[in-house]
Amino acid sequence: MTSSSARTGVASGAVVLPLALAQFVASYAGSNMNVAISTIADDIGTTVVGMQTTITLFTLTMASLMIPGSKLTDIWGRKPCFMWGLAIYGAGALLASLSQGLPLMIVGYSLLEGVGSALLIPPIYILITVLFSDTKTRAKYFGMVSGAAGLGAAAGPLIGGLVTSAISWRASFVLQVLIVALVAVLARKIDDPPRESAAPHFDLTGAILSAAGLFFVVFGILQSSTYGWFRSRADFTVGGTVVLPQGGISPVWLYLVIGALFLLWFFLHLRSTERHGKDPLVSTRLFHNRTSNLGLTTQTIQWLTMQGSFFVISVFLQQVRGYNAIQTGLMLTPTTVGVLLAAGTAERLARRRSQRFLIRRGFAVTIIGLLLVLALAREHSSNWTFMPGLFLVGAGIGVMLTSSVNVVQSAFPEEDQGDISGVSRSVSNLGSSLGVALAGSVLAADAFPGNRSFAVSLVIMTVIAVIGFVAALLIPKDPEKATA
Repeated sequence: MTSSSARTGVASGAVVLPLALAQFVASYAGSNMNVAISTIADDIGTTVVGMQTTITLFTLTMASLMIPGSKLTDIWGRKPCFMWGLAIYGAGALLASLSQGLPLMIVGYSLLEGVGSALLIPPIYILITVLFSDTKTRAKYFGMVSGAAGLGAAAGPLIGGLVTSAISWRASFVLQVLIVALVAVLARKIDDPPRESAAPHFDLTGAILSAAGLFFVVFGILQSSTYGWFRSRADFTVGGTVVLPQGGISPVWLYLVIGALFLLWFFLHLRSTERHGKDPLVSTRLFHNRTSNLGLTTQTIQWLTMQGSFFVISVFLQQVRGYNAIQTGLMLTPTTVGVLLAAGTAERLARRRSQRFLIRRGFAVTIIGLLLVLALAREHSSNWTFMPGLFLVGAGIGVMLTSSVNVVQSAFPEEDQGDISGVSRSVSNLGSSLGVALAGSVLAADAFPGNRSFAVSLVIMTVIAVIGFVAALLIPKDPEKATA
């Protein structure tokens, strides 16, 4: 294990930069496609629905495989898993850039980029945790990586719109290939401390059960924009047979029940595996830590609020105000600036205040930002009316992202970092999917006159942010340490 000072010297150039770039490109891939859906669909001979399915499959693949991917970091090693993830992701982006039809786009973007993301994202947070034992120094580097994640998600539509308009949508995938290649070169100097114990065995049954459970949960959530949450807006058919008629219960709940049953089976399998003295996919003790559980809750709500509010505002700007992709991206720039400024001050804030204090204040600032957008922004109001609220939303989320990750990762010893990183990334993806689905289902319902559905969606995001604030209030003053 290297010394703290040596680690700090290595981190600035050889650890943080490639990890932050990798996180940026993974977040960028999840948000930039939205502005080019119609263009890509016309070019490769498919429909908008086909492209939306492709994006959904990317989210499903990444969310379903995040926990198994994190376990592989313990088996293959953090750096090798990171490099394999980069290779698979780069190959997928290259295939997507060359696709002439929907099948190759699905293989390249949805499957390979999704698998690559599931392999490369967990090592990012594990490496920072094991390389830096000091909580405040760790907060600085988590801030940089979280800032890159926020930048990729917030600026993805703007960058994607600019590249698509100036060159083509294929250039956007080529850009990802170039960034991945640069990361691979920079990552050669990453110092990956060797494991002090034997590598665990891979729990294949647990991996299948967790992937199936998360798949159905996320897929069910995403279907809410089509069928609604309660009464189904359309017939739900299987093989041409109507299983749930329009006006009946939404099939969303069918998927959620199936997912919940798989996840219950998964947890029962974990307990049985541990009782027999074998290596489970994740240890059940991870879910006995109150600090970590509350941190995971706030983390889920942060991503839900961020992606949900981004989605609502983006759709409002395009459908109500008639903005194109570039204009929409520019309007979201204050949020990006807020995220970057907050993430950039993460180390300074962590030295002055506790992580739970920052999470609480982050939620408070985010709530104020959402309320300002609701109070000031209108269909025909000036552009500046969006800026104060969007900036505060970005700043609040930027503070929370770093602090919540730090609370969760720091609650466990080094031997559990692979497991908790996978769980942490999974709930973040779940939050992102739920945010878009919640907002999308309200907008698609068309149950409110005029443009009130946009306001209702933002009110829902605000209420959920308040729930996150309450969860943050419950985080213990003295974090519990997980027992080995």
